Amino acid sequence: MASSGSGYDISSATFSPDGRIFQVEYAGKAVESAGTALGVKCANGVVLCVEKPILNKMLLPNSSRRIHSVDSQSGVAITGFVSDGRQVVNRAREEASNYEETYGSKIPACVLAERIGAYVHYFTLHGALRPFGVAALLASYDVETKEHSLHMIEPSGVSYQYFGCAAGKGRQAAKTEMEKLSLNKDDPESLLDVKDGVKKLAHIIFSLHEEGKDKPFELEMSWVCEESGWQHKAVPKDVIKEAIVQAKKEIEEAEEDDESDDDDEKDMEE
Repeated sequence: MASSGSGYDISSATFSPDGRIFQVEYAGKAVESAGTALGVKCANGVVLCVEKPILNKMLLPNSSRRIHSVDSQSGVAITGFVSDGRQVVNRAREEASNYEETYGSKIPACVLAERIGAYVHYFTLHGALRPFGVAALLASYDVETKEHSLHMIEPSGVSYQYFGCAAGKGRQAAKTEMEKLSLNKDDPESLLDVKDGVKKLAHIIFSLHEEGKDKPFELEMSWVCEESGWQHKAVPKDVIKEAIVQAKKEIEEAEEDDESDDDDEKDMEE
């Protein structure tokens, strides 16, 4: 009974005999079925990227955004239930505003991530509430330490700091691709530039997309970097367009190489 969740998934305040909280796991499943969200920490900034499915041909391109500014130096990318994500973003804005009013300085990224995580975790503690079906990627710049960082807050309320992270339906495959980028190197000169980061994330998103199976999507991207004056801003449309063109070209070339290799193998067998 415990493994199926029967009788133990009615409330998020109830543990199963094997120590699981099924409501939190179901919230995680909601995120896993949503569009892929990616974040990468580069040498000179942080880049956020979200695959936003276009559910209706009549929708305006910029409606129901997945990336939001929380503060001048911080931005959040969400995936999962958009309405849940909106509440998380609003809470993050309140925390950033309250911190600045109280202490007279911008909220540090680690503090903001912890406070968002605590808010999300609160909704897993009471039977009258339900967990948020959303994951949030936080890109931020600390004015005091002059450092940029990337955090992710999961539906359980846990938050971690990352070199690169992914959430959504393509999470596992995206993580595998991001690990190949060697983002955790100690030498800053060997790390990605933000413009290279934009191109890499676009390539990952398009390589995971299956034309016949998946719905058409819009690519949303933002960054906090030197080029943006360490402000959280949307990546310029021309930069995104260039990244998309290059990603599609690289994927087509890779597919052509695979086809030619298959043909060569057939000829060898004959």
